[in-house]
Amino acid sequence: MEESHDPPFQETYKNLFNNWADIELEKNYEELFIVEERELPLIDLNMLNMGDSEREACKKQIAKASREWGFFQVVNHGISSQVLEKMRREQIKAFKKPFHEKTNGNDLKFSTGSYIWGTPSPNCLRQLSWSEAYHVSLSDILGSGGLCTLRSTMEQFAAKVSELAQKLAEILAEKLGQNYSTFFKETCLQSTCFIRMNRYPACPISSQTFGLMPHTDSNFLTILHQDHVGGLQLVKDGKWISIKPNPDALIVNIGDLFQVWSNNAYKSVHHRVVANKLKERFSTAYFLCPSYDTVIQSCIEPSAYRKFSFKEYRQQVQKDVKSFGYKVGLARFLV
Repeated sequence: MEESHDPPFQETYKNLFNNWADIELEKNYEELFIVEERELPLIDLNMLNMGDSEREACKKQIAKASREWGFFQVVNHGISSQVLEKMRREQIKAFKKPFHEKTNGNDLKFSTGSYIWGTPSPNCLRQLSWSEAYHVSLSDILGSGGLCTLRSTMEQFAAKVSELAQKLAEILAEKLGQNYSTFFKETCLQSTCFIRMNRYPACPISSQTFGLMPHTDSNFLTILHQDHVGGLQLVKDGKWISIKPNPDALIVNIGDLFQVWSNNAYKSVHHRVVANKLKERFSTAYFLCPSYDTVIQSCIEPSAYRKFSFKEYRQQVQKDVKSFGYKVGLARFLV
């Protein structure tokens, strides 16, 4: 019999499934996923190539969305549809391999632990992420030399998206009145950044389960390419909303480090992915991250946060997830 490519969610978490039969709980919890659908602010980056007034208007739109939403989407971003489609094709091929091949991971030559799925120690279905991912350091794929189609495609994708991330970070710094034209180039190297390829399999109990649990991103910026299926939700004005998918756009969101660096001017907001009962969903995220020894501090005084290194922040997040099952995040670093 052919081995399934899906992770063994139901076998691994069978005790959780045995406890989910409370119909009233199911009904109430399902209602949490039924939220208003809205479109993210849409910004045409082609305006940056026009006259001074159009360029300035575009920069203001980017900063405004980062302050008010923490999320926005961009078109005319400089990454061709051919690169994005090739990335998607290669990603699908990787995820469609038998499960045991993905857990071994030898053929792709990613670092140990790059392939992840589910949640390490969930206490209930609400703590289970019904998804699988390759979370890959760019240091694993730089200079791949075309030996592996997936790795070379990831490198091509990363080269284009990193240029976009650097451009957006510089604009956001400029609109804070900060002259940090080299900060992100010096601290967020290609080798310190990550790509995460996500697959969210169809879930038979989607009314009870997240594709990805609510969280914020522990970086400066995230740039996401997703398909047409949808499922991304975020908090806006204290309420969860669903984001209408736009396959022609890339989604950009502010990470925790930029919230600290901007002293809360830009917002790192909670977001999640809800599971889909009928369709699988694919996405690819690029994380703009600094080197581990980079000191993160607010560029505006008085600061709401104490200084810390990126390594310290990552270690605290991992410690909290292990202890509590969730990330505490920036609350740990308030003055």
